[in-house]
Amino acid sequence: MYLHANIKLLRKRKGLTQSIMAEGLGISRSKLAGYELNVSPPLDTLVRICEYLEVSVDLMLKENLEKFPAHRLMEVLETSRYLKGRELRILATTVDASGRELIEVVSQKAKASYLAGFSDPDFIGELPRFQLPFLPQDKKYRVFQVDGDSMEPIPDGSWIVCEYMDDWTEIRDGEKYVVVTAQDGVTFKLAYNQLKEKRQLLLCSSNPLYKPFEVAAEGVREVWKYRMMMV
Repeated sequence: MYLHANIKLLRKRKGLTQSIMAEGLGISRSKLAGYELNVSPPLDTLVRICEYLEVSVDLMLKENLEKFPAHRLMEVLETSRYLKGRELRILATTVDASGRELIEVVSQKAKASYLAGFSDPDFIGELPRFQLPFLPQDKKYRVFQVDGDSMEPIPDGSWIVCEYMDDWTEIRDGEKYVVVTAQDGVTFKLAYNQLKEKRQLLLCSSNPLYKPFEVAAEGVREVWKYRMMMV
């Protein structure tokens, strides 16, 4: 088991002192020092440590990170930054004359071009758009038209209002999302978050006739959380 050495290695690579990390975990510096030597933390503390360092428990226990090539270790250190979208994803959007963000509409027809144009301000600027004043103004919304019967009882052709998700780690199992992927374009599914364990999403249909499929995080372009269907 490589837990003790991995804690120390990741703490140092993230530029954290024992005092700072211990304070963040809500434990004493001496306890953290012990965990970096040969003392095994309680299970709940182990989980907190892994969450704090943004790595999986499995990786922390089973992999000797000191033996990882430099590029592989960098991938481990950058995973959470990538999944949380910190400074990596710039969303093209439209605003009204007063600077308030508008809600763009992506029809079934527009979906065919969305994968190529989702980050292009000119493409987004050509989409129909409107406002829903009762929605919170601190979020970004977009309307997508449902295509097919895979998400019944939401029928084919329905219009759904979705909220942009910058932090993919907050995807909740079994909830509805519009996921834009390099392979499948715009798809509306139930998502299961396997990002920490497998660096992927499991996408399922509510209609049992359609088989679930996996999407690697690297293939995901945008995630929008379903909020409501427009009637």
